[in-house]
Amino acid sequence: MFRYVSDGPFGRLIIDRPRQRNAVPVEGWGELAAATVAAEMAAPCALIVQSAAEGAFCAGADLGHLATLGQDVGGRTAFRLAMRGAIDALAALPFPVIAAVDGGCFGAGVALMLACDVAVAGEGARFAVPPARLGIAYPQEDIDRLAARVGRGQAGLMLLGMETIDAAEAARIGLVERAVPVALAEAERLAAAMAEGAPSSFATLKRMIAGVGPGVDTDALFDASFGSADFPEGIAAYRERRKPEFRR
Repeated sequence: MFRYVSDGPFGRLIIDRPRQRNAVPVEGWGELAAATVAAEMAAPCALIVQSAAEGAFCAGADLGHLATLGQDVGGRTAFRLAMRGAIDALAALPFPVIAAVDGGCFGAGVALMLACDVAVAGEGARFAVPPARLGIAYPQEDIDRLAARVGRGQAGLMLLGMETIDAAEAARIGLVERAVPVALAEAERLAAAMAEGAPSSFATLKRMIAGVGPGVDTDALFDASFGSADFPEGIAAYRERRKPEFRR
């Protein structure tokens, strides 16, 4: 249900399970991980995560599978690890990742969106994180990403209040960066603009935006950026008043 497609300077990670409104079965997380590997190997300037299902970005985890976990203790761990590995791999890609959310984005779909660097929502987008309606919790790493995006208060309101919000409200609280008429068109515009940036800068900036972690020296990352192969080309292009031609 997940596949990677190259499209000129950028790539597309397509979610395609329309009959289930892109609900993700347990094996779907493995497909996401594989598509992420394909994207990393292709090394596009930017990656757009988009849906092939009209009216749905991602309905979350497949409830048919979730229902089996009540009695399957081992399956719970396998599900959590599969979801965690795939989402973290998406977040770790060294180039910009843009979520184009047109339609419903719920539960694990929000976790998928939060792994992207930028999220834009179309006018028909809807968002909710309602695990409490099912009597379950939400992965800690995804709660952390949600709180980092919207703040602890709004994260608590989404998780505990269980309300569905529209694109305008999502933009107001910072869940998405922009609310636009058509998300995919805006995502493509952003990806085209990002194609002019230096790959080494994107990789470093993403690590710095993610914050300080174990073994990460952000001062050293900044200092090292001046030694990148892209820096001389960037300076030369500025002086010559032309667009830089970075190595891809």
